Amino acid sequence: MTQARNKSLAKSLHSLIDRPIVLVGLMGCGKSSVGKVIAPLLNLGFFDSDTEIESAAGMSIAEIFENYGEAEFRRLELREISTLLDHQPAQIISVGGGAFVQPDCHDIIKAKGLSIWLQAQPETLVSRMSNIASRPLLKDKDPLHVLRQLSEQRDPYFAKADLIVNTDGLELSDSASKVFDHLMR
Repeated sequence: MTQARNKSLAKSLHSLIDRPIVLVGLMGCGKSSVGKVIAPLLNLGFFDSDTEIESAAGMSIAEIFENYGEAEFRRLELREISTLLDHQPAQIISVGGGAFVQPDCHDIIKAKGLSIWLQAQPETLVSRMSNIASRPLLKDKDPLHVLRQLSEQRDPYFAKADLIVNTDGLELSDSASKVFDHLMR
C-alpha cells in the first residue's frame, strides 16, 4: 500500500472506531510493538497495561510478582485494564499475556473493547524476546518449554478474541500492516 492510501484509510477507520482496540496474546507476540506502530497511523493513543501497572505500583512487574505474588499482580492488572478501558473510547491497549485468560479481565475486555489476538508459535516468540530475564514466568526456566505450555493453556482463551491475526515469522512492520489490514475489513 502507498503511504498516501494508508493515511486516507487510517483517517476513514479512525472515525469508525468507537471502542478501545485491545491487543492480546502470549509474551513476545508483539502487542506493545505493534500497538506503538498502529496507534499513530490511526491517530489514537497507545497504552501498555504493564507500564500502567508498574507506574501505579511504583515497581516492576517482576518485583510485584516477587514481593506480592501473582494474585496481587492480577488484582492490579484488572484495576488498570478497567481504568484504561474507561479512559476514552478510541485507543490502542496492549495487555499482558495472562490478562485475557483471567475471567474478570476477559469479560471486561470483551464487553468494552475490540480484542485482537496476535498469534505466533512459541519458537517465534522466543526469537523475538530480548528481555527474557525480566519476565517472571520465564525466570530461571527454559523459555521455549514454558511458552509451549502457556500456548497450550492459553490459546483456547485467545481464540475467543474478536479478531485473530497470525504474525508468526513476520517482522514488526509486516505484523503491524497485517493488523491494520484486518481492522480495515
